[in-house]
Amino acid sequence: MSEHLHPVLDVRKLVKTYGQGEATVHALRGASLTVERGDYVAIMGSSGSGKSTLMNILGCLDIPTSGRYLLDGVDVSRLSDNQLALVRNRRIGFVFQSFNLIPRTSALANVELPLAYAGLKARERRRRARAALDLVGLAQRAGHEPNQLSGGQQQRVAVARALVTAPALVLADEPTGNLDTQSTADVLSVLDRLNRSGRTIVLITHEPDVAAHTKRLIRLVDGAIVEDVRQRPINDHERAVLR
Repeated sequence: MSEHLHPVLDVRKLVKTYGQGEATVHALRGASLTVERGDYVAIMGSSGSGKSTLMNILGCLDIPTSGRYLLDGVDVSRLSDNQLALVRNRRIGFVFQSFNLIPRTSALANVELPLAYAGLKARERRRRARAALDLVGLAQRAGHEPNQLSGGQQQRVAVARALVTAPALVLADEPTGNLDTQSTADVLSVLDRLNRSGRTIVLITHEPDVAAHTKRLIRLVDGAIVEDVRQRPINDHERAVLR
């Protein structure tokens, strides 16, 4: 079976607890969801709702206490630490609230970084990194360092870095949390366009305006999914683009 026939995410009855006895914290209480290829999903919830815990598990940065998580058809719980690191590098593109760019290093070199970890040769790294910067509208800023870019431009560089490995999933954690209104609009416009071209995007946000851009809204309360609403359909063309 082609891996493209699998959902990108298949999460089954995830439970995550921290601590023991009376100090036990139930961060996730049996959360289940699937995300199809080409979807654009917002996960919302107040502080303590479990959305950061879910994000960390989806990003293979943490493991559940119980339950199963399949990423692109692969059961993540069965992977070794080295295999998990490979999955993080190749199948997931991360976008964080704080950009996480390396200072005094060009935008191009920042975008190349995941490819360097993957062992690609310099010429191919540069070619792919330029293409990714072009996708986010920053080809002309390739030589600029982070401190020479606006917050919105830095986040678009971070989006390009997330895309450069052609991941199955782009995972964005409060991607507009540190941005002004115009920069927020610029970054959301890039994410919207990427999804229209077939990218699967899951973003964590507490901002209704950001969630309104997505096709599906999932709301967490006390570690459980209490709402899962389809805001607009997944376009069949978008599903087909990455096949």
